[in-house]
Amino acid sequence: MKKLIGSAAVLALMAGMATAEEVKIGVLLGFTGPLESITPTMAAGAELAMAEVSTSGKFMGGSTVTPVRSDSTCVDSTAAAAAAERLVTADGVKAIVGADCSGVTGAVLQGVARPQGIGMISPSSTSPALSTAEDDGLFLRTAPSDARQGQIMSDILTARGVKTVALTYTNNDYGKGMADAFAAAFTAAGGTVTATVPHEDGKGDYSAEVATLASAGGEVLVVAGYVDQGGKGVIQSAVDTGAFSTFFLPDGMYGESLIASIGDALNGSYGSVPGTDSEGAAKFAELAKAANFDPSSSYAGESYDAAALMLLSMAAANSTKGADWTAKVMDIANGPGEVILPGELGKALELIAAGKDIDYVGATSVELIGGGESAGNFREFEIKDGKIETVGYR
Repeated sequence: MKKLIGSAAVLALMAGMATAEEVKIGVLLGFTGPLESITPTMAAGAELAMAEVSTSGKFMGGSTVTPVRSDSTCVDSTAAAAAAERLVTADGVKAIVGADCSGVTGAVLQGVARPQGIGMISPSSTSPALSTAEDDGLFLRTAPSDARQGQIMSDILTARGVKTVALTYTNNDYGKGMADAFAAAFTAAGGTVTATVPHEDGKGDYSAEVATLASAGGEVLVVAGYVDQGGKGVIQSAVDTGAFSTFFLPDGMYGESLIASIGDALNGSYGSVPGTDSEGAAKFAELAKAANFDPSSSYAGESYDAAALMLLSMAAANSTKGADWTAKVMDIANGPGEVILPGELGKALELIAAGKDIDYVGATSVELIGGGESAGNFREFEIKDGKIETVGYR
């Protein structure tokens, strides 16, 4: 009898080895473009989760996970779709972490993911329009919608006693969605938006936009733009002309590069970025520091969570097919089940293999709602003495 059991064990082992393979995952982010200063850290977050799963030896019969980076540009939808197409057809990726900016994410979803049956989880696309986009169940995001961030922005400004603001936004899906959400929330709270002025990225001069905003007035200038592009240009012009002295900086404007560029004039400005002070965030910070990247950088934690959810869902589905694993994400992300934090992905794979439920909480206190987007936790920050300091969490 023991001999038969031993033979069965050998056969099972051989079967596991036979199913082991290299699973390639696309990392489609803006390595060039208006968010290029934060993109390397986002990629590092996603790849940290992939390495953790791969080295555990417990992923789908011992399969390894290999990231394949590609440039979304953040703003060029044609280039992003072409990059995604290459990831799928030439590189053979089974899924995509990304894209990053909402407009290119929508283009990749409709032009590549749906036709090819490829699942994707974006760590940073926040446009409310993505909540209702046709996606065949293939698109999810660990970032909260700007419908949520707009309310948070309003709450922060209102709590500080601000009653009038001027508003500028980058003229794309991300900027327009955020501007609309914020303006609606702030107005409902009794505030006044004195002027709403779009700006184009890539310009050398934003004096006309700033002049319009300045003529309307406002205690604070809300800049819904990009930290390495037009948003920075608008702030620089406002500082140079003395039009505004205090700026509200939402997620796309969060970054050390902005302080390095603008300097002391940013002291006293403040804003919001997705974040939490949870146990999972602390665990992620330890892992990130050990891997030599900044855990507080925008969407680093969301990127780790996107990759982790993707791979755990593949394990639960025992499939890398988009339609299969995306159907498991909501179950993996939400309770009931044993809580899983960063650094515990091997444990999660063991529980899944044993048929037990898990509740992936991860780095950002993941809870997915609706069609698969983060419920949203935010960190309020302020710039003091040239440094970003956390004020609190919402």
